[in-house]
Formats: sequence, C-alpha cells, structure tokens
Amino acid sequence: MSDELSRTPPMSYYIIGGIFLAWNSIGLLFYYMQVTMTPDVMAANFTPEQVAFMMGEPTWATAAYAIAVNAGVIAALLLLFRKSLALPFFIASFVAVLLQDLNAFVLMDGLGVWGSSGLYLPAVVIVICIAEIWYSRSVANRYYR
Repeated sequence: MSDELSRTPPMSYYIIGGIFLAWNSIGLLFYYMQVTMTPDVMAANFTPEQVAFMMGEPTWATAAYAIAVNAGVIAALLLLFRKSLALPFFIASFVAVLLQDLNAFVLMDGLGVWGSSGLYLPAVVIVICIAEIWYSRSVANRYYR
C-alpha cells in the first residue's frame, strides 16, 4: 500500500462527512415522521389536497424515499470510515431520490398540490446528492481504504 493511499485525511474531510451524515439523518427523521403520521395529524397540518396526495403515494415511491435516506446515511457513515462503498451508496441514494421525484412531480402533479414552493426542497436534495457523489468520487483515490 502506498503512503498516498494510507494518508490520514484532513479535518475538512471529517467535517464534510459529518455534514453529509447530519443532512441524511435529518432526511431519515423526515421519512420516519411522514410514514408514522396519523390521518388526524395530517388533517390538522395539511390541506385536504395535500393529505390526499400523501395518502395516495404508491408503495414504490415510499420505498424509493426509504432507500434514498437509508442509503444516504449508510454512504455518509462509509465515507467517514473511509470505505470505497460510500460512492455506490451515494449513487443509489441519488437514483432513489430521482424515482421519488418522478412520482411526485411527473406522475402525481406535486407542483399543483404543493405549489412552486414545493420545488425548493427537492431541488436542494438533488444538488446535495450530486455534491455527495462528486465529493466521494474526488476523495476515493486519496483517502479510501
């Protein structure tokens, strides 16, 4: 093994990995809150159209959400442990995000239900997924074991 590959990453590597872990953990928390939300809680916090949208989400889209957030958390942990599997997990998370957004904005008209403000978070999620993939790929040859 070369000295270059076994080199200890700088503190910024762990800070960025920690930020990725925090971001994906928040996503996991939102997923848990969404799938455990009772109809009464939904009715108290959302419009009837929004409740119908959430209740009508197909199982495969909910599964995509679960895969996206769980793969993201696992990828961030793998990144922090300097494992090369981080990159494929970040990619899997990104693909699952795209599938979830396909359902929400193409198949179910999420824009009509949530309005244009409903695009902000999905856009941020996509940008962060791309950043995670880019960062994981850029550090792969330097710090992964």
